[in-house]
Amino acid sequence: MATPLRRTVEKHSVGPLTWLASRPKWVPFGIVLVLLLGGLFLPVPVAAVLLAALVLFLGWLTYLGWPKLDSAGRLVRLAMLVLVLYVLVQRLLSD
Repeated sequence: MATPLRRTVEKHSVGPLTWLASRPKWVPFGIVLVLLLGGLFLPVPVAAVLLAALVLFLGWLTYLGWPKLDSAGRLVRLAMLVLVLYVLVQRLLSD
């Protein structure tokens, strides 16, 4: 049985997910790529915002997909989140 939080997140995610699904398959990858490259190469204040947005985007997709993922898929998604968080902290500390 889904928790009230999960039901709420799923309900509010229908619109954005429908929009993403109606776009070409490269669009989600393009969003991730733009956020990541901007977070790596732009000045720190802008980079921090872009990397934080990337963490939120990946975290949102991971949360929604979690029940359907096998343990390998979960591990990969968690590793991506940890890696992006690490890059965000490193960018903030390097300034």
